[in-house]
Formats: sequence, C-alpha cells, structure tokens
Amino acid sequence: MRDLGELTRAAELALGWARARPGVSEVEVFVSANGALLTRLNYTSHVPCNGVEEPKSVESYGLGLQVVFDGRRVGFGSEPSDLSQDGVERAFDKARRSAVADPEFVSLPRPLPTPRALTDYHDPALMRVSDERLVEAGWTIVGGALRTFLASSRLAGLAESEEALRRLGLIVGGDVTILQERMAIASSAMPCVQTDESTLVTAFVTSMVEAHAAKGSGWSTGTRLDDFSDEAGGEAAQAAIAAVGGVRVPSGRYTVVFGRQPVADILNDLIIPACTADTFYASASPFVGRLGRRVASPALSIYDHGATPGMMGSKGITCEGLPTGRTDLIRDGVLTGCLSCWYDTQRLLRDPQRAAKLGGDDTELATALVPRNGFRFGAGGGRQFASRPSAAATNVVVEGAEPVSRDELLRRVGHGLYIGRIWYTYPINGLRAGDFTCTVTADSYMIRDGRIAEPITANTIRINDNIATFLNNVAGVTKDVKGTIVWAADEVVYAPEIAVTDVRVDAIARGESEGGVEPL
Repeated sequence: MRDLGELTRAAELALGWARARPGVSEVEVFVSANGALLTRLNYTSHVPCNGVEEPKSVESYGLGLQVVFDGRRVGFGSEPSDLSQDGVERAFDKARRSAVADPEFVSLPRPLPTPRALTDYHDPALMRVSDERLVEAGWTIVGGALRTFLASSRLAGLAESEEALRRLGLIVGGDVTILQERMAIASSAMPCVQTDESTLVTAFVTSMVEAHAAKGSGWSTGTRLDDFSDEAGGEAAQAAIAAVGGVRVPSGRYTVVFGRQPVADILNDLIIPACTADTFYASASPFVGRLGRRVASPALSIYDHGATPGMMGSKGITCEGLPTGRTDLIRDGVLTGCLSCWYDTQRLLRDPQRAAKLGGDDTELATALVPRNGFRFGAGGGRQFASRPSAAATNVVVEGAEPVSRDELLRRVGHGLYIGRIWYTYPINGLRAGDFTCTVTADSYMIRDGRIAEPITANTIRINDNIATFLNNVAGVTKDVKGTIVWAADEVVYAPEIAVTDVRVDAIARGESEGGVEPL
C-alpha cells in the first residue's frame, strides 16, 4: 500500500503543475490509497466445508483533480495507479475536457475557523496486518460461534452430543473486514498538503439452525486489532438457538422495541438521507422548511461526530481538507442541522428559496450548514480518488433524554414486539413522503408481561409505516449503545434500543415473496 510520503509528494507535484497551466483559476488535488482485506466465513456442520474461505485483499490508489477554468467552468478528472507527472497530466486533461459552466458553483473549499481535532488515531497493527492474522480473525469468529452452539444447544435440550449438534444443520456465514485508508489533499486555497490515515475492523455474522429454520445475527466494530474478539460469532449462535420454535404474528398495530440493527438500518436508509443539504436543496426531505422546529419526540436526539477518538467512523479531516466535528441533526426533537459538503453549503446559502427549503433564519442556516461531512466514500468504505465529495455521515449517535435499562424498557412496553433485524428497508412514495417498508428477518420476539417471550419466525412480517411514527412515538430509549453497521453503509450508527408505539405490522402470507435476498 502506498505510504503517506508518496501521496504527499504526488499532491505537491500535481498542485504545482496544474496551477501553472493557462486558464486555471483554482485547482484541488486529492490523492488516496485504500486497502480492503476480507475473510469469508462459511461453516456448515452437515456439508463438507473449509470453515473460513476466500481470504482476499483489494488495493487501489490514484489521484483526482478538480479544476476551475477561467473562473466559470468546473471539471473533474482522475487517474488510477499512476502518481507520476504523466498521471497528473492525464487527469488534468480529463478535467479540462469534462469542464462545464455551473451557475451554482461558488468556489473550491476555503479553510474553516475551527482547527483539526483528531490526529494520529489509526492503528498501525491494522495497517500492516498479515494474511495469517486475517485468516486467524476469521477462525476466531467461527470458534466463538461453535463453542456457543455447543453450550446453548445443550441447555436448550436440542443436542446432547457433538454428533447430534452437527445433525441440526448449523451454519455460520458472514465476514471479517479490515479497511485501511490513506489520503493527501492540497488546493489553491489550502496549498499546504494535509494527510490522514484511518483503519477499522468489522465482523458481521449470521448463524442458522437449519433443522429448525432458525436464524440469528451478531456483529462487532472496532478500530484496533488487539480489541478484536469472538463476540460476533457467539452472539450470532446464541441468537440462532434462541430463535428455535418461532411463531407467526398477525397484522396489526403494535408497540415495538427496535433493536440496534433496525435502528441503524432506519437511520441509514431513511433519516440520514433526509438530513443532507443536497436533499433539502432538492426539496426531497420530509423535513423541508422545518429547521428550528420539532420533527421528533423531545426524548430523541441524533448527531454526527466525525472527530471522536476511538469511534469507528472517525476521520481527522474530510475529503475536502476541512476538520471533522459534531453536527447536531435533531436535538431534543428539534431539527437543528444537516450534513453538508462545501459545494452544497454554498449553493443552499445562496439559494433564493433557502428559507422555504430548509427553514430558519440566516443565523440558524449558517450554523446548520457547516461543511464537516464532505467525503468521497464508496459504498462500504474507502476514500475514492475518482469521486467528487458529497455529504456522508461518520459516527451517528442516537440518544434518549432519559435513557433506561433494557429490562426497564421492556417492562414499560408490557406487551408488544421486539424487532432485532430488518432487511430491504426503503422509502415508498418518495423520501419526502416518509413512508417506508422493511422485512423482519431475524432476532425478533414477542414481548409478554414486560419480558422477551417466544421468537418470531423469520420473514413472516413486514413493517409498513412512516418515519414520523418512528421519530415521534418514542416510548423509551435504552442507556447502552453499540457501534452498529449495516450492509454497504459508510457510517457507523451508535445505536440504542428504542420503543415506539402504534407501529403498523403486516403479516406475510405463506409463500409470498419478501422482495430482495438478504445476504448471510
């Protein structure tokens, strides 16, 4: 993987050369190198298998140039796998040929008054992890799942021996992923090269007891290799055993406790997209015109913080060279801000319809639109040199005004549903309408007399409701949060469990297609 010295020299070379070209008003150079290491989990007790398969790695590096020509035309070009003068010239030529007049363009990013808060935060051990250690991480998860399967199945009376356990049809699927990121950026307005390095490790696991059509999931997130454990494997196996003997739920309106994965999924697919500056600019958010007004229960607060040490999504600087920090999206139920990059902030502040689109006065607008979230992510990680910046979340934190323990939350609910995993969550009738649907796939239970009761059979109910229900009908939020990832998301949601009243649940008829295929 290319080191920071190479990236820095490439940024200096490209900036100096491009600034000297005739007709160039401004230029921004972004150079990045990414490594993605993955080991696939595929254990099956009743079919011959390797247990851990397909350990592999993907590396990429290159540079991107955003160039303003003659003060009015803006173009972007990139070049992979070549940081030399030749690579710079090819990227520049692409930027020149693609340049168009953009009436909404104001300038390339300018420095912000706040200083960078996070430096030297990556884990060197993750940056130089060996192939052997990657495979070992996969076996750590599989081993944790098998030990839990053996202990839990005996307690549940499902199997008294390892042979009987194998006949249950145990499956452990998923992956362990390590992401390595390096970047350098320089521009006409910020000619001193800035660099950043970040690392993370995640595990996502689905376990099944095939003989009983039972499924459970587990996951873990971290920023240091030394902290990696078998937590995700054990959690998934325990959940699969607990799902044996599932029941079907009739259609109706229920009080629902949303577990951490559903909370993260709803935020990733619905609420975070509704809280970006470009969505407000397009008048596509369900919160259009409501800055400074209540959009959720006073018990609920949601913010993004890209500069918190030890959190999974933290970055020192954005992919625009600006410092990361905290952006309050909803505070005590009131819409207070949105995620933005430099371009979206500038065009929305100058939009004659900005008050109608976002709401608030000029002071509130300026506070709400600080460009702390301009990133070049690519569906699940990495800083992509071939992309322009857009608004993206980092660490999304969900908090309750008066958080309680899980036991207390269940006691308050009394009778209802606990939903632990959903899939195929998406808006219907457009994001602005707020209507959404999702399928309940695993880790879900009836709540009776304030306690978790019998499991709900996977893929037998859908939730069809509006995000206003999720945000406004909050009956309680737990104290404990956990870093939670969902498929192909760039951010990590530090999610609690949330109780919501009057949620519409629809039974899925036997044999009905759920739409989409959930990955293991």
